[in-house]
Amino acid sequence: MTKLDAEVIVIGAGIGGLVTATQLVAKGIDVLVLEKYLIPGGSAGYFSRNGYRFDVGASMIFGFGKQGTTNLLTRALAAVDQELETIPDPVQIHYHLPQIDLKVHRDYQQFLAVLTERFPQEKRGIKQFYDECWRVFNCLNSIPLLSLEEWRYLLTVFAQHPLACLGLVGYLPQNVGDVARRYIVDPELLRFIDMECYCWSVVPADRTPMINAGMVFSDRHYGGINYPKGGVGQIALKLTEGLTKKGGRIRYSARVNRIHPQGNRITVQLATGETLTAKRVVSNATRWDTFALLEQQPSWWEKQWWQRYQKSPSFLSLHLGVDKSIVQNVQDCHHILLEDWSQMEAEQGTVFVSIPTLLDPDLAPTGYHIFHVFTPSWMQAWQGLSPQQYEEKKERDAERVIDRLEAIFPGLTKAIDYQEVGTPRTHRRFLGRIDGTYGPIPRTRPLGLLGMPFNRTSIPNLFCVGDSTFPGQGLNAVAFSGFACAHLVASTLGK
Repeated sequence: MTKLDAEVIVIGAGIGGLVTATQLVAKGIDVLVLEKYLIPGGSAGYFSRNGYRFDVGASMIFGFGKQGTTNLLTRALAAVDQELETIPDPVQIHYHLPQIDLKVHRDYQQFLAVLTERFPQEKRGIKQFYDECWRVFNCLNSIPLLSLEEWRYLLTVFAQHPLACLGLVGYLPQNVGDVARRYIVDPELLRFIDMECYCWSVVPADRTPMINAGMVFSDRHYGGINYPKGGVGQIALKLTEGLTKKGGRIRYSARVNRIHPQGNRITVQLATGETLTAKRVVSNATRWDTFALLEQQPSWWEKQWWQRYQKSPSFLSLHLGVDKSIVQNVQDCHHILLEDWSQMEAEQGTVFVSIPTLLDPDLAPTGYHIFHVFTPSWMQAWQGLSPQQYEEKKERDAERVIDRLEAIFPGLTKAIDYQEVGTPRTHRRFLGRIDGTYGPIPRTRPLGLLGMPFNRTSIPNLFCVGDSTFPGQGLNAVAFSGFACAHLVASTLGK
């Protein structure tokens, strides 16, 4: 019999892969993580330039609460005896939208008061809608969040929490837009709820599952938004430290070129030609990238998923170091800018801004702040360009975004000390994601989460984890996926 290099091989050291790996190691399972890049984290990684420590992705972090079951990042770190100091963020987002300028405060009642002040005629509907989000969250927060594919877990949870389980089942096929329209009629307020969804799901309310919204719209007030001291990259570094201390292994510069199912074993072939064998393989690549590593065609069921979902856009990202004078009167870390509702989903329509140094000044040199600015962009807009054309487009597009931000940060252009621009091509190159995509989005209105695939695949002994599995995008969501995947894989190994 072929010698095993590990019981479980995890492809990719993004947060989903690392949570899977650490949960398995905590159960005593031998795990090897293969990461194509030089450091862990994927889109939750970091890079340093000229004294600045930039987050690769968003800095709006859920999952660091202290109570309940939805604090998945706290729990993932604790499983391998790690913890992180975090800094509470009093405001989730400051919205700068057409005729709407308001903040989502950490305090729930304060948020309701601000929104009701802007839409007084919808006072009752606002409370009814967001209270229904709380009902979803309370169901989630009362049960251990593990694999929905493992029947023993499902039976145990149902026996212990029947009302919570039945409550969640009712919401599985529902989308946010349908629920919002039960209570709200003002079209402008419904557009605001579209943006409340779009800012993390990259689709409006009609295509955002209600269970996901229940988690996000409530946990920002329950566990809150908490920024890790030292930057988002600390999450992956701490998980990796815990992994290795518990006996797990991680290899960097280990690009996987092929996956070969072989009876009750499964092998992966590296770009170097080296072959590694395991009982199970977990891929933290997107589902598209994972199946590109296989020689056989995907099953009918897998193709159905490809027909229901499409790749979301990637992003044009600006990492800026700016003089502190620009933020003298700015209190909020996260901002969203949109001047025209019709452009919300358009190429470079909505602009997202994070200023993490308002929470952790040590990320920048003294006297400076970090601006991480990103806006949706598709790979098609960046293809077929010569190197010179590519650099010129990066400069033009960055200037256009910065000009727009002058409306809320006057003087920004002249205050820039350092600038680095990333495109969908950058995301594809460094994150190994097809077209640099943020993840899957439904092509049409979905039945809530019912069409989203779980961790199993049609290939024996191959599992998927991350944002192209239930429940979708976001660090806390992929941590959920990691908990579920590890539980499922361990159960197949009799552990």
